[in-house]
Amino acid sequence: MSETAAVLLAVEEGIATLRLNRPQVRNAIDDATRGEMIAALEAAGGDPAIRALIVTGTGTAFCAGGDVRGMKQRLSAPQEEVAFNGWRRQQRTHRAVALLHNFPKPTIAAVNGAAAGLGCDLALSCDFVMAAESAHFTMSFIARGLVPDGGGMYFLPRRVGLARAKELVFSGRRVGAAEALSLGMADRVVPDAELDGAATAWARELSGGSPAALALAKSVLDRSLEMSFEDVLAEGAKAQAICYSTGEHRASVAAFLERSARKGGA
Repeated sequence: MSETAAVLLAVEEGIATLRLNRPQVRNAIDDATRGEMIAALEAAGGDPAIRALIVTGTGTAFCAGGDVRGMKQRLSAPQEEVAFNGWRRQQRTHRAVALLHNFPKPTIAAVNGAAAGLGCDLALSCDFVMAAESAHFTMSFIARGLVPDGGGMYFLPRRVGLARAKELVFSGRRVGAAEALSLGMADRVVPDAELDGAATAWARELSGGSPAALALAKSVLDRSLEMSFEDVLAEGAKAQAICYSTGEHRASVAAFLERSARKGGA
């Protein structure tokens, strides 16, 4: 992938890193970036050699949100086209966010600076958020006369509670890394210089188990807050039935029995 691409995808020893690569505009997302994100996430999600995904940004920002120049272009279109053009752009945004949220492997947002607007939504759509000490988050949509449109109104209340989510969306205020950790927006905070290494180490820790079991457990957990107790048990039973047939489960049982037999004969 070209170093001039808006999105870079690199894989090392099973850990993929998706890096937003528009540092000149603090990794703001335009239409081309949306398309490249979708392609990268589709490729990584379907690659069995990839066990986990880290999302981060080039330079001093994670993602400054939507590209304001694209907003200007959208508003300059004929009035009768503005709404439909915006709707089509939203479909691309939602496709990218859905691919990240439903990624069948553990995902970590390694937030290396500002995560604003859509950038904040993207971070929250990952399974886990690791923030550098210099990172900050803001639901800045209100400053543009907009509402969070990248999943933030779904993800944020589940992390911080409804009242706190309303306060952050209504005020659009800046939340530093330490406060983000205390609120639950971030899961870990590390020194800036350690972010990449710490995120990679955590990704390895999270992805060492059976890929099938991880994907299935994630698929149920992501829906569990909307399901009844009985529904969670039913979905878990279906997932477990699949796990029973995997090579990882069979190998684990065989290895356990072999260790037990050796100990019994000692």
